[in-house]
Amino acid sequence: MAAELFYRDGIRATGVDTVAARSGVAPPTLYRVFATKDDLVAAYVRRCSAAYRERLETVTATGSARERLLAVFTLFAEDATSEPCRGCPFVLVLAEYPDPGSAPHRESVAHKAWVRTLLRELVAQLATESPFDDADVLAEHLTVIAEGVYGVAQSLGGEGPARYARSGAQALIDSAISRKASS
Repeated sequence: MAAELFYRDGIRATGVDTVAARSGVAPPTLYRVFATKDDLVAAYVRRCSAAYRERLETVTATGSARERLLAVFTLFAEDATSEPCRGCPFVLVLAEYPDPGSAPHRESVAHKAWVRTLLRELVAQLATESPFDDADVLAEHLTVIAEGVYGVAQSLGGEGPARYARSGAQALIDSAISRKASS
């Protein structure tokens, strides 16, 4: 319940009493499990991260590196074009917890770093299958698309540019491979 409320209504706008009431738990019980709201939010971020990791690990479990990379962007585009998409839950947390020392901020940054590492690993595998130069640059470009897909969904809606995340990633991948093939 906290996850839905935090994502839909915002973290600062959702009080612990509201979370407790909607969850059917007394506030003192909630405070026994989570000493502070920040602890509750950090747990929310860890739960979101675990769910995303599971989904990303599932879509990247089989196929060529190219197919697995494109599957990541298919998943992101599907999420970003679904209702209701308010954008990236981790970016929303970062906006409400700008202090790098706070647990919610650290958990969100850790998730973003994990996604970046996943993309780097997949691009490195792609470079082994279809050799090309500048794998690090391609991975960074793909990271920008991954970050941007949820941002444009939040600001311009699911029918906007977010639906082109996969084709944008595909164009970058194909361009990197074709540049090497033509040299």
